Amino acid sequence: MAVELDVFVGNTTLIDKDVYRLWLDGYSVSDAVAMRIESGILEQTGASPDVLESDTMDHYRTFQMLERLLHSPPKLINQLLFQTPPSMQSMLIEKYYTFDEPFVREVLGKKLSKGTKKDLDDVSAKTAITLKSCRRQFDNFKRVFKLVEEMKGPLVENIQQNFLLSDQLAGDYAAVVFFANNRFETGKKKLQNLTFADFAHCAEQLIHNWTLGAVDSNVDDMDVDLDREFLQDLKDLKVLISDKDLLDQHKSLVCTVLRGKVSVFNEMEANFKNLSRALVNIAAKLIHTKDVRDFFIDLVEKFIEPCKSDRWSSNDVSLFLTQYTNAARALDAFKHQALWDRYMGTTKSCIMRMYHD
Repeated sequence: MAVELDVFVGNTTLIDKDVYRLWLDGYSVSDAVAMRIESGILEQTGASPDVLESDTMDHYRTFQMLERLLHSPPKLINQLLFQTPPSMQSMLIEKYYTFDEPFVREVLGKKLSKGTKKDLDDVSAKTAITLKSCRRQFDNFKRVFKLVEEMKGPLVENIQQNFLLSDQLAGDYAAVVFFANNRFETGKKKLQNLTFADFAHCAEQLIHNWTLGAVDSNVDDMDVDLDREFLQDLKDLKVLISDKDLLDQHKSLVCTVLRGKVSVFNEMEANFKNLSRALVNIAAKLIHTKDVRDFFIDLVEKFIEPCKSDRWSSNDVSLFLTQYTNAARALDAFKHQALWDRYMGTTKSCIMRMYHD
């Protein structure tokens, strides 16, 4: 007996976004099948468990074949084997390179080496992120770092051009690369309340203002390495605390303007010299690699914590730092205004982002 069948042949690669998410999260096929069943897909589609398992395995095989192309996203865009629309290609790339906040906070600022990769078992246990997903995210960080660390040009643009990421995600990777290169300490207990977004904001400020690229767009590694000449010059700011007359004038100018405007005026007036010494000494020590690494912990211990202990609000801190910066420009004997603005503009922005009420 003849049977008529309608057959449609196509070469479009079908991608199930939910299954892709399960694969990226590091779940096995059996775990993914169980989670899909829990979601009610059998009732929705009328499929049997065997068909669902076969479908999941087919998707996993496709993703494994796509993965080598995802390591170099332009290859995915230019290949012909997997026929997918541009919007799907963008989704595949963006989701593959997306990382989890708890994971990035554990590795931010650490060397992207085999030693750190060996510790991923502990990171996985601590964050409840599967080891497979931790390894994918770590390898992505390392891959991006290795490709862009020696490139000339803006860091975010280099990442976008080579990995085809969105503006936001490229900026986040720039922060990861910048922190890994300069080995900033982010894991201390006193920094645990800071999110990756807080550090990414600070990284953006440092890249735009304190790197070689901030002053010369033709140098190598322009957005990765800090401007050593700038860091060396920061010791000249010590005159603000070593010259007693300057210190007194600076305090007088700040207090005159802020009287009646901040809720902690008495505390600010009493603690002005200590806070000024803290900010200037942090600057003067940045020529040393260890002190660069400790930049954020120093801001917390030497400025943020004293202000919090006196119950300064974010508004109080903002008013103080603004006037503290402005007043130094009015000191006739102070000759380092450009250097001061470059240091304090970035430092204020970082402190305000880190100062969680």
